[in-house]
Amino acid sequence: MAKAIKPLEWCVVRLGEDHNWWVAETSDPVRWDVDGLSIVDPRQVQHLVELVEPLRDYGFDQDIFEAAFIPFRIDKDLGNGKVRLRRMKESLFESEEKLFALPDILDEENGPYADLLDHLTRCRVKMLNDLFKFETKLSVDEVEDEIREDQNSSFIQGKAVHVFEEIGSILDYMPAGYDPDEEGPAKGEGDEADDEDLPELDAEEEEKLKNDGSLKWDEDEEGEEDEEGKKKEGEQDEEDEDGGDSGDGEEKPKARSRKR
Repeated sequence: MAKAIKPLEWCVVRLGEDHNWWVAETSDPVRWDVDGLSIVDPRQVQHLVELVEPLRDYGFDQDIFEAAFIPFRIDKDLGNGKVRLRRMKESLFESEEKLFALPDILDEENGPYADLLDHLTRCRVKMLNDLFKFETKLSVDEVEDEIREDQNSSFIQGKAVHVFEEIGSILDYMPAGYDPDEEGPAKGEGDEADDEDLPELDAEEEEKLKNDGSLKWDEDEEGEEDEEGKKKEGEQDEEDEDGGDSGDGEEKPKARSRKR
């Protein structure tokens, strides 16, 4: 009778010089090769959760993401940049624990982690084709080939690709010639028409425009004219009062106010 295989229960991870975490030891050294085996830390897990959120409108399946990782939490600080982790049964999306996530790569070709990479690539390609008007629509094969080429360059240089970087290269992928900052739904036609002819003004230019009399509203001009008229009328009244009666005893008529 075949002996039952125990699931991975714990692992020891170390902080690398690249500030990423790498697996140094596991409870199952027979099936798990720790050479170049990386793990996602809690900060990176949260970042990936945020990056996949926009993909929900393009078919993202959270269950595929959850199945691709084995969650762990800190069990003990071993010192010298090493930490012992204990396996947990928690959701990476819903747990309040600070969880590490180990990719399930026992079957690198057809396992759950390989399925996740394929799933994320398809969702990303679908989203980009929806948001941008490419001359030729992106294909999954095209994106996979480009990402794989970059990874092969790292392997040639003897660098292991961290799982966080591998997933990030998919979630942040943009074809050459396109600015990632432009990613997102386009403005409505009305918004573009209102904004396209409006230049940006610095503070000095804005102040000049405020003091430019030619840009004042008609109501403002009328208000200023009324105030000026009232001022002149008051000055005339004061002159009449100071003048008193005329020499022949007749009272001078008061100045008539102007009506607009």
